[in-house]
Amino acid sequence: MASGFFALLDDISALVKASASSLDDVPTQVTQTTGKVSGIVIDDTAVTPKYVVGLDASRELSIIYQIAKKSLINKLFILSPAALLLGYFAPWAITPILMLGGAYLCFEGYEKVHSMFSKHHDVNIESEPVKPITPEELEKQRVTGAVRTDIILSAEIVAIAYSQITGQPIVNQIIVMLAVAIFITLAVYGFVGLIVKMDDIGVHLAQDKYHPAIQKFGRNIVKFMPHFLSILSYVGTAAMLWVGAEIIAHGIPFTNNILHNLEHALAETELVAWLVKALACGIGGLILGFVIDKIVALSKKVSRSS
Repeated sequence: MASGFFALLDDISALVKASASSLDDVPTQVTQTTGKVSGIVIDDTAVTPKYVVGLDASRELSIIYQIAKKSLINKLFILSPAALLLGYFAPWAITPILMLGGAYLCFEGYEKVHSMFSKHHDVNIESEPVKPITPEELEKQRVTGAVRTDIILSAEIVAIAYSQITGQPIVNQIIVMLAVAIFITLAVYGFVGLIVKMDDIGVHLAQDKYHPAIQKFGRNIVKFMPHFLSILSYVGTAAMLWVGAEIIAHGIPFTNNILHNLEHALAETELVAWLVKALACGIGGLILGFVIDKIVALSKKVSRSS
């Protein structure tokens, strides 16, 4: 009886040691997984600041906090568990879901590019009467819109994160998924909060009580921020097209082989290889987004006529 008890303790000890050894790999897995979703993170960061434009400056951080809180809840309690369950019961569905999300990113990216070059077409269009709303209602609408956009991007982040840890022990999977969800949410919305308050920081530094050099620096921040937000918007759109197309390409054996061959051919110059692949995926994403846009428009036209 005693020998059986000590044998059980030995088995538990071995299991604990194996689990501890496995958990040593978690930081590396978190780092690698976070890197894989960097394109969507860039897009998420670029998209969010627009939801506080035109609102009371004193409410900006509160709005960012509301969006971040709901984003984290969605990742931790809805999307991550769903990915883990889906990976256990229907792992074959991960790639199609990723590709569907990639197609959506291409579609959204194309819509943004199209809107950049077709604004002049909307000048003479008569707009519908705008219903007056209170600042509280406007804030609620902005938060709802931001969360709706975020959950789509978050779903892609979670799906890509899970695809990087399949085959790992379940404890590792859970820890990595939770760590990625928390880290990315804090990083994205912390940076977004800094972005939306940079103009206030600039105004503060431009006050007469500071050294002239600091005042000049503050004024330059205020002047630069509109340009920075514009650049960030372009970067986010490019990232959306690039990431969406790369996700789809990796799900199709033929295009996946092309990407691997391209990387192999330019292996000696990693930066050039990355730029060429990103450019190819960006162009491919734009073309795919165009095709999807036409299919959506045709579907709407058919549904209206039927």
